[in-house]
Amino acid sequence: MDKDYSPDLITLIDEDDVEHCFEILDTTEYEGKEYYALYPVFESPEEELLSSGEYYIMEASANGDDFELSEVDDDDLIDALSEIFENHFEEKFSDEE
Repeated sequence: MDKDYSPDLITLIDEDDVEHCFEILDTTEYEGKEYYALYPVFESPEEELLSSGEYYIMEASANGDDFELSEVDDDDLIDALSEIFENHFEEKFSDEE
């Protein structure tokens, strides 16, 4: 059976008004807040090969009818969230069906 895969993409605008496109890898709630695991979308395969392969962890917060994502700076929180996301990735992408 073919699995149809279409990535969930989001465009974020940084403090310099530059747009950056990311794939939403996963979301999770932790201690009453929502967090996103985002992987940058590259314009060329060469750029992706040169990347470190790391993903970003962002915290979602309400801003009127919209929401904002901000990078998580707390190292202990990043460690806890990374473990959660890594476990999700392992479950999601394991060969077991």
